[in-house]
Amino acid sequence: MDPRVLNFSTASLPVNGRVELWEGHNSRALIPLDIRTLDDAPMHATQANLVLPSVRMANVTGSAQIVERNESFIRENPTGVVAVFFALEGEGFFLHGEGMLQLNPGQAVVYHGDRPFTRGFPRGLREMVLTIPEPEFAEAFGVSLDRLPFVFDFGPATGATEQALPRVLSQTLRSGVADGPAVAVAEEQLRALLHRALTSSNSSAVGLVATAKDVIERSYADAGLTVSAVAAAVGISQRQLARAFAEQGSSVSGYLRSRRVALAQSILANPLYQGMSMAEIGARCGFSSQAAFSRAFKEESGSTPLQWRRAR
Repeated sequence: MDPRVLNFSTASLPVNGRVELWEGHNSRALIPLDIRTLDDAPMHATQANLVLPSVRMANVTGSAQIVERNESFIRENPTGVVAVFFALEGEGFFLHGEGMLQLNPGQAVVYHGDRPFTRGFPRGLREMVLTIPEPEFAEAFGVSLDRLPFVFDFGPATGATEQALPRVLSQTLRSGVADGPAVAVAEEQLRALLHRALTSSNSSAVGLVATAKDVIERSYADAGLTVSAVAAAVGISQRQLARAFAEQGSSVSGYLRSRRVALAQSILANPLYQGMSMAEIGARCGFSSQAAFSRAFKEESGSTPLQWRRAR
């Protein structure tokens, strides 16, 4: 198949037919989607596409909308691709089989196009999209499809690979490569960068762990913050979160315990709190009981809270 450059805009289209025409373009050029607006305002959307022999890419802008692929829609409109969505502007949610992700500009999510998902953009969106055939994705990246969704960051604070991937994608879209050698180079470069992004320190597992740690940092003194509550806040199952932490040589419960014990140690070492009982300290640090506090403290530090205080 020869490379094709496609462009779409709702600007000059009749207001009443814009959603259907927007769906039609996505179906032809990228991924079939069931699309609806979030309010009564007219749909505004643009898309610039580059269709290469093995990958498709797009630069997308749009007003507030919901895009969906449910089970019945997938049966009627299979894609056979894995998609990478790069959020450039506009916060959005990504609802999938095991939870919901909140995605911000500078984050990308990788997901199978033939698994149910719903994406929402309350204030509109600007993003880039890259699709790769499923067999090629599984073979080239060595990533089990069962581990999707993957989330990784590509903003200014990330590594060179993560920042380079959307930049090369944008440059390739703008150039509209047409000759054979240029097409091959563009596809190979994008594959290599994506492979490194998915397997580097900023891959999905690290991104999920970082998100979970942020949840824990904000609420670890709350006894109601459990492992299941952390997973729910991240938007994935406990099993997925446990697997992500395990890949980093840690565990959710272990990290939560270490943060609570560290807080307890700071209180125990402070002369201002010498009169505070062990039960009070444990409760202040998020432990459900004095026994749970003592047990966790000893597992973490090798001594009981009282022994630790006396040794100071």
